[in-house]
Amino acid sequence: MTGTSAAVHTLTVRYFAAAHEAAGVAEERVDVPGGTTVGALLDTLAARHGGALRDVLAVCALLADGTLHRDRDALLGAPAVVDVLPPFAGG
Repeated sequence: MTGTSAAVHTLTVRYFAAAHEAAGVAEERVDVPGGTTVGALLDTLAARHGGALRDVLAVCALLADGTLHRDRDALLGAPAVVDVLPPFAGG
């Protein structure tokens, strides 16, 4: 993963709807180095759970402590909770 700091942060990653199904878990803890980008986290999650999750992640919104992140090159910071939200149908 991309990192600019030696500090390690433990995130709680919560998966919803199709992301939950593809990951096979509703929630997990993930250690990432400081300075991790959104893309690096997504790559780590896909590597843990395989191609089905990688496909879902391509269309998901990522909320880090409630802040929306879409740019893969953006620094993630040090959030406590990351929510992986696929598009929802209906209204």
